[in-house]
Amino acid sequence: MTNYKYPLAADTITREDLRALANWLTSNPPPRLTMGPLTKLYEERCCSWLGRKYSVSCNSGSSANLLMYYALLRSGRLKNKKIIVPSAAWVTTVAPAIQLGFEPIMCDADHDTWGLNRKHLRQLLEEHRPGTVILVQVLGVPHNMDDLMELKRKYDFLLLEDACAAMGSSYHGQKVGTFGDMASMSTYYGHQFSTVEGGLVSTDDKELYNMLLMLRSHGWVAHLDSETKLELLKKYEVEDIGTNFVFCEPGFNFRLTDLQAFIGLRQLDRMDWLVEKRFENHQLYKKLLSGWFMTQAYDDKTTVCSIHFCALAVDHKERSVIVKALEGAGIETRPFTSGNQGLQPYWFREYGKFSASMADKLYRCGFFLPNHPYLQKEDIEHICSVAIKATLEHYKGDK
Repeated sequence: MTNYKYPLAADTITREDLRALANWLTSNPPPRLTMGPLTKLYEERCCSWLGRKYSVSCNSGSSANLLMYYALLRSGRLKNKKIIVPSAAWVTTVAPAIQLGFEPIMCDADHDTWGLNRKHLRQLLEEHRPGTVILVQVLGVPHNMDDLMELKRKYDFLLLEDACAAMGSSYHGQKVGTFGDMASMSTYYGHQFSTVEGGLVSTDDKELYNMLLMLRSHGWVAHLDSETKLELLKKYEVEDIGTNFVFCEPGFNFRLTDLQAFIGLRQLDRMDWLVEKRFENHQLYKKLLSGWFMTQAYDDKTTVCSIHFCALAVDHKERSVIVKALEGAGIETRPFTSGNQGLQPYWFREYGKFSASMADKLYRCGFFLPNHPYLQKEDIEHICSVAIKATLEHYKGDK
């Protein structure tokens, strides 16, 4: 929790949610709290809401990314271990590539959406012919997916879609988190909706779904359907002795709990309202800051459900002035924390510093502004006025 009058994020878990949770916890007989039937129901509801065949919940969006990488690795589908990774990403978008022995190749950020730079991506695809590409839907603004899916068809790569900060956004009527062979989402506090901690992987591929189920829970067959389970027992010539304690994969323990699923189910009931409010805020920010700061671009067929609004100052010096003014006015802000992963020590210790025009600009000039469903129109107008006034005074002082 923060003491800011205008925090970047606000908890979407309401008092009504907490009262319902308390009643459920004290019911008789007491409910199962670890992963159980509510988790399964939550996954089914997520599939229905997304428009995807399969969803596997887990304990964080970071774990969801790790599961996607590892599922590909264990699937036997990779034509090679080269993977194009975005410079504008969270650390755990990129880290699994290093942890699991992939060969990551970094791509600059797109000028409009801040996703993968389309020109640079084409160059890298032509030069390296990677087996996989991972995309981030940056801050809830969808990338140009028509273009990317055409490249996928042409260069025949597997697509991982990191939609952790974009749940609820849509591109031309199709929800993000449904484009990739697998897609990750986060339900961490402050994201579009919260299960306190949590994540999700969605896919339409049953083989990948079964792999994800095993990898999420120890690598065992316990959560597979009976037909798939028997096929695996036959494949590995393991006797069926009526037990689920058969481990086909070297897995993790990344399970969600029924306690978190209970909260998530209630949040899904008002997801449309959450999307509507965040999109309204985003559009108002863009309108008020137009001509003052560079912001992400999208067309009128796109819906944006962003966790924060981001703007770019002219340079690092101007950003420092704006940040100081915002903080002084009780408005929480921070730099674009994922501006360029290629300038982070974990990356350049291994691969050298990655410097590219747009990624570097995000790293040096980006700053976040609050966006959550409880902001009012006058709140956003005030926040924008503080940022604009700081800019005016900065340049006035330079003259």
